[in-house]
Amino acid sequence: MTIRVNFFLSFLLISVFGLSSQRAYAQDNSLTAKEKAAGWQLLFNGKDLTGWTSTKGVSPDASWKVENGQLSLKEAGGKQHLDIISADEYSDFDLRVAFKLTEGANSGIKYFFTPYDEGGWLGMEYQLIDNDRHPDAKLGRDGNRQLSALYDMLAVEKKVPVKVGEWNEARVVSKGSEVSHYLNGQEVLRYDRKSAAFEKARQLSKFKEAKPAFGSVSKGHILLQDHGDIVYFKNVKIKAL
Repeated sequence: MTIRVNFFLSFLLISVFGLSSQRAYAQDNSLTAKEKAAGWQLLFNGKDLTGWTSTKGVSPDASWKVENGQLSLKEAGGKQHLDIISADEYSDFDLRVAFKLTEGANSGIKYFFTPYDEGGWLGMEYQLIDNDRHPDAKLGRDGNRQLSALYDMLAVEKKVPVKVGEWNEARVVSKGSEVSHYLNGQEVLRYDRKSAAFEKARQLSKFKEAKPAFGSVSKGHILLQDHGDIVYFKNVKIKAL
């Protein structure tokens, strides 16, 4: 009798754990009723690349894939890099993206991505990079090419440790001219696009020749960067503010 009871309890625990795991998985790439009511919008549905396009007239499926609810490049080291952008443009917003770096990876999340009169397609970049293994993290000024920095512009004001191969959350909040970067729930950088400090950083950056002035545009697309390295994405969502 004891053996049967123990077997039944073990089976029950396994079943409950399995159902809980399934529920947790189902929560990825979906919105709760509360989030929907608050105005959140999924940018990635976890199934395909609906809602994404590119600036090259090439289908995102050419270089990107969706597998197990995760979005990533099909392979590392591709000859032609194909960034993908959201179909819609955004101005004031709260953007959240779950990402997982692979060893030595470099990528990025760009916002206010739009064609400039001079400089081509440009956008502000939340840097995604393996700080310890990718050489670009050692370049730039004062760490402004490291994880969660405003790429080639402003370094983080607070460092949050992350582990390569684990899921993390990037968050960008833009309201008016003020922008904040978050990493795993902690604010790591805040800047004002109209400030003297921002203008100084712009003049020292690779974007100083852009016209209109880099970072001065009022709206743009969200971009996930193909830098030739594998980075996984999920739970990509945005709310207009």
